[in-house]
Formats: sequence, C-alpha cells, structure tokens
Amino acid sequence: MDFDIQFLSFYVVQVEGQGENIDRRFKHFQTLDKETYEDNPLKDFLDGELTKITKRKVDRHSKSEGAPTKIGRFVVEPGHELDSNPNYNLFHKARFADDSGTFEEASHQFVQSYVDTSAIRGGVFIVASAKLQKFFDDPFLFLLKCDFEPKVARITDESSLIHHVEMAITTKNMKSIQYPFMPEEGMMDSAELKIHQASHARYFEDFLKWVEYEKSMPEIIKTQVVGMVKNHIEESYAEGSDERVQFEEEIETWAIKPKRELQERFEHEQIMEATAQITEHTPEAELKLKLDHVSIKAMLSDFGETLHLAKVNDRYVLVIEGDSVSFEQGFSPLEFLKPGELKDVLGRIEDK
Repeated sequence: MDFDIQFLSFYVVQVEGQGENIDRRFKHFQTLDKETYEDNPLKDFLDGELTKITKRKVDRHSKSEGAPTKIGRFVVEPGHELDSNPNYNLFHKARFADDSGTFEEASHQFVQSYVDTSAIRGGVFIVASAKLQKFFDDPFLFLLKCDFEPKVARITDESSLIHHVEMAITTKNMKSIQYPFMPEEGMMDSAELKIHQASHARYFEDFLKWVEYEKSMPEIIKTQVVGMVKNHIEESYAEGSDERVQFEEEIETWAIKPKRELQERFEHEQIMEATAQITEHTPEAELKLKLDHVSIKAMLSDFGETLHLAKVNDRYVLVIEGDSVSFEQGFSPLEFLKPGELKDVLGRIEDK
C-alpha cells in the first residue's frame, strides 16, 4: 500500500506555563509539494507510517470506552448535506487543494484549532494529503501529532561523546487522523474519519467540535439495560408513587457508578429475556463480574447456559460448567484434583 504525498505542511507547537499564564503558540516551518517531499528527510521519517495508520484495526463499536482508535462521523442535522458541517468543509478544502498555498491555508486552520483546545502538548503537527494510486484518484488527508521526546541525545564523536537534542520527535505513540475512513481496501466513506490517540487523554479529538464518535459496546449495553429497567418501572409502579420515585432515583445513582453490586430485583426468567434481547443484536457482548476477590470474564450469552448464579445460606454461589479445565502460568495442587459431585460441594457450602 504505497502512498504518494501531494502536499505536506510542517508545524511546531510550543506550550509554556500553566493555568492562566499558559502560553501556546505554533510556527509554520515548511509546506512541501510532491516534488520537494521526495528529497526531504521527512520522507524517511514518515516512510510506512501512512500505511500503518490506514491498516490499523478499529472496531466500529469499541470493546472499551478508552479504546485508542475509533471512528468519527461528521455531525449533520436531518435534511442537510455534509457541507453544512464546518469540520467537513475544512477537511474537504485541504484534501482537494490544487496548490500549496491553498493547502497551507487549510493546514493553518487545523493547527490553530488544535492550539485553541483546553489541553494540548507541545510537539510537531503535520498535515498531509496523499494518494493511494492503487485504489483511488482522490487523495486521503492525514493529521499527525508527534510529541517532543525529553532527555534525548545523539552520539557525536570521541571528544564530546553525545550532543543534546532539544526538540527530538518520534513516530512512537503518534496521534493521527485519517480522512476518509477506509473500512476495507478500495472502499471509503466521506462522512467518516479514523482517529488514533494512544494516551487516555482525549485532547487530540477536542479540536474537532463537529465530529461525533461511535459509542463503545459498554455504552450501548448500558443504554439498553437502563431502558429495560425504566420500562419495568413504568409498567410496575404508578406514576408519582413513592416506590417509583425511589426506584428511579436508585437507578440514576446505579448508572453512574463504575463498580456496582448485585441489585436482586428481577427473577431469573426476566433476566434471561433481557439478556436474549441484548445478545440477539450483540452476540459478542461480554460479562465481567467479581465474587469477592475472584474475577470472572465470560460472554453475556453464557449466563443461564454454562454460568449460573445462586444463593446458599445468604451467600452467593457461582456455578460454571464446561467440558474441560485448563491452567495457565502459576502451578497449584488443584491441577491434580479429582472433582466430586456438585451435590457434595453444595452440602459442604451449606454446612459452613
């Protein structure tokens, strides 16, 4: 997958101070066209990076809220076209620039928007348009951000040994935006882009105010669960009743907690029905829970099939069934156990 650079603008962003005294500024170093890029050291620096960005896998609905790579879509009001979105217009202007002046003007707007965000870091900001001749006549647009590397030195000669480099950069942990998003080779969606930022900070996406990102799988399932519970409340309690008000308040509190305890409100059949509704549309939905200090990771579809939750003498019991048992890493005598009957195990639990 070979990209041909059409235009590239190179900026250095510097941030000094903190709080109200913070000083943010950027400097444009150079804008290259196709010919000047070929003989520039940046070619070696970025060689292979655009291909790596394009091939980087991304889930439309990530498995965690903090996934480093995700898909963004330009926000458009119903009945309006993409060109009603300011972010789309800027991407389109830079992507289809006919000369280096027009490209530099659009690139300047990108870096200015980035510098104006609430939390930024110094480094190098690169805007590049590049063609993938194998599949498309129209170019892609890439926004790249490389942070400064602290305490970098390079070896010089026998007398001085090393020379300190004040503004070293690397492609390691480089943040990037690819537009348009290419879901498969030979396909692109002009309404979507792909953003990658290795850190948990979201500051690299903050300067795109009119781009929204696909919800993560946990967010989607949370919305479905809250909706199911609210439907149950509406069907089971009179509007305005003390029980309904209390239940609604408890659900609001429950929904914002990162760690939650078993609520013990619905029967097994109700939970199975709700689980089936979720897994029908999201077969890969995960189930994670802890029984005291013991962590369990399974599929939501396992519940009621191979994973069961019960109570014995007011203590929780988790029963997991399967055809085999395997061990990894640490060794233990348990690996030589001859398992007894379940009724005997439950008897020992009841006798405790």
